[in-house]
Amino acid sequence: MNEYTYPILFGVTIGTIARMIMLKTDYRQYPTYLHGKIIHLALGFIAAGLGSVAVPAIMEKEFTAVTFLTIAASQFREVRNMERNTLSEMDSYELVPRGNTYIEGIAVAFESRNYLVIFTSLLTTMAYLVWNIYLAILVTVICIYLLRKYMSGSTLGDIVSVEEAKISFDGAGLYVDNIYIMNIGLPIRQKEIMKHGMGFILTPQNFDVRSTIANLGQRQAILHDISVSLGVIRDSGTPALVPLIKRDLDDGRIGVFILPQDKDVKKAIKVIRSVPVLENAIRMPSESKAQNK
Repeated sequence: MNEYTYPILFGVTIGTIARMIMLKTDYRQYPTYLHGKIIHLALGFIAAGLGSVAVPAIMEKEFTAVTFLTIAASQFREVRNMERNTLSEMDSYELVPRGNTYIEGIAVAFESRNYLVIFTSLLTTMAYLVWNIYLAILVTVICIYLLRKYMSGSTLGDIVSVEEAKISFDGAGLYVDNIYIMNIGLPIRQKEIMKHGMGFILTPQNFDVRSTIANLGQRQAILHDISVSLGVIRDSGTPALVPLIKRDLDDGRIGVFILPQDKDVKKAIKVIRSVPVLENAIRMPSESKAQNK
């Protein structure tokens, strides 16, 4: 044992704990199984080790050792590919799929969290070596607080207002409020939809939000999260019983049609408001230079 042993062990421990905090099973049901969690915790332990060792390596002027961080970066990119491939395979068996945009967002999150572990371990180890264990604990508390605060981005509740809307038929046309959803010709299907269906209107707060919620990937994420949280009344081979979202071309509102097993309006609104705003779906046309001229 030498002067770097305890700081490195401290940094590795804190980094691994940070990865455990960022690894949770939520309503999206991933990762669920023990083996999936073990993979991510093992990668988090490796990332914590790399971040902790980097500081002593620099202090000992072993700059070549730091180059291993670049190798780690390439390995963690494989984590993104692994998650993308796994979720894509799983998605084909979902009654209401996540969609490629949602999957890509989850895959990027899993990759980036390994980098957060590296930074956490690096900072805590540095604080231990430069000052003492008490300041290292203070840095740990600050890092954990920031991780928990910024681990997730904004949700739909931050950018839209959600209201329940009446579903109705005009002939064979199904409407949520005044937004056309789809054509249902069979009377038996119309009765099922009127019995089990629910409708909601999402009104954007500004022009930028119109473009964001118009994204097909963002819309599919809404349908998937509602179906996971409230269930869905459909099975394979029933195209009429498919949750859908359509857009009002005049004002940018979107109409959400769902067939939940748990027909609870308050819970449904809460779920919709909690749907994450996908990074790949965010659009800001008002920031364009052409708009400001």
